[in-house]
Amino acid sequence: MGETQSRQQEQDLGQLLKVRREKLAALQEKGKDPFQIMKYDVTHHSTDVKEQFTEMEGKQVSVAGRIMSKRIMGKASFCNIQDLKGNIQCYVARDSIGEESYGEFKKYDVGDIVGIEGEVFKTKTGEISVHAAKVTLLSKSLQILPEKYHGLVNTDLRYRQRYTDLIMNEEVKDTFIKRSRIISAIRRFLDSQGFMEVETPMLVSNAGGAAARPFETHFNALDEDLKLRISLELYLKRLIVGGLERVYEIGRVFRNEGLDTRHNPEFTLMELYQAYTDYHGMMDLTEKLYRFVAQEVLGTTTITYRGTEMDLGKPFERITMVEAVKKYAGVDFEEIHTLEEARAIAKEKGVAYEERHQKGDILNLFFEEFVEEHLIQPTFLMDHPVETSPLTKRKPDNPDYVERFEFFMNGWEMANAYSELNDPIDQRERFKAQEEQFAKGDEEANHTDEDFLNALEIGMPPTGGIGYGIDRMVMLLTDSPAIRDVLLFPTMKTLGGKEQ
Repeated sequence: MGETQSRQQEQDLGQLLKVRREKLAALQEKGKDPFQIMKYDVTHHSTDVKEQFTEMEGKQVSVAGRIMSKRIMGKASFCNIQDLKGNIQCYVARDSIGEESYGEFKKYDVGDIVGIEGEVFKTKTGEISVHAAKVTLLSKSLQILPEKYHGLVNTDLRYRQRYTDLIMNEEVKDTFIKRSRIISAIRRFLDSQGFMEVETPMLVSNAGGAAARPFETHFNALDEDLKLRISLELYLKRLIVGGLERVYEIGRVFRNEGLDTRHNPEFTLMELYQAYTDYHGMMDLTEKLYRFVAQEVLGTTTITYRGTEMDLGKPFERITMVEAVKKYAGVDFEEIHTLEEARAIAKEKGVAYEERHQKGDILNLFFEEFVEEHLIQPTFLMDHPVETSPLTKRKPDNPDYVERFEFFMNGWEMANAYSELNDPIDQRERFKAQEEQFAKGDEEANHTDEDFLNALEIGMPPTGGIGYGIDRMVMLLTDSPAIRDVLLFPTMKTLGGKEQ
């Protein structure tokens, strides 16, 4: 596009915007300011009228929404209005609403929000419509919507102006309606299992429970530095100590890390803890939860993500990390007994490690390098090395490993679960090891939490716990390619010092 053409388009757009403001001013001068209208009684949504036409034909309804198209034909006009559930055609005739009202209606713009009262009928071409008896302008749009068919295709603009994205792209609205239904179904399932929903602090002095760098802030009133939580774990476990037995929280957590198709610095995590069970109990609960949610929201337990079919109806595969690395990398860590042997096989296989890494860390690096991408169907990856799991019970018969699993689908980690460590002496030693890792440069290491240790000393029953990435779950169940597509307002780089 040439510079002259671009400048001309800007001038044309400026003139259109000016005309809209002039129309608003004219209405205000006549005492018909749409922004002074306080409420409007809506009796039906668009799709309700269409789906119930046999009962609705000839009846009076009141619908409201945004004008998405308009066709003026002399003494009668058609417009299409869009509401939460869809859109419906409205027939607006001068003889039905009066000459003055019809003159005003002809000046309304695409994007304006209107209320229409009238009778349900079917046109000669068979389209279910509302024959308007009264049209009320409820809000004047002072901006221009993108063209319908060229649409809002600039993805950066779509994320920054989600409100416009929701107006112009029906599938986007459908994704977020499904997201709401997914979270609602999760709550119904957990409530039916006797879980209690709770809320725990977002601002904490010690951001623990996960391996991540926290965001830091300052609380002026107490003159204290605080962090935004990176996990929900340590406070929920305190509630298990307190005797609540089955608790869960769905909430935002914050991790000072990069942006990509599966990561956003603030995201939705669900964690739940159940007394008197272990990680096998968490596996059984996870299978039931995923099946329930898929069936409730999608009507099937077979889902397709970007062309790949995944079956939630079959029993999920269960495989240990050592078995998985042996299967996909051809390396048996049961035959590797020392750190030197682990380093040697890592060099041989081209797996980069750091000086601070122990044997268990190197096993985990092998898993990430050779295994993760193969775990497409629902899979529980079990029994992690103790070095990578500071809050987890050791396996009684093999204390180098812990009772932990990660749930994988589509090669992604979808959940992380433990038989929770409830030995305060062992937990103190794990914290000490984490502090040593932090001193060696691991900025994601946990710090000692004395109050949490005190809670464990009061006594925590055997407990199973799990954390679910809600955004990734929504991505899979809505076939969305990136986490930004399932976050209403994803984190964006600011432009010119402010969001644009």
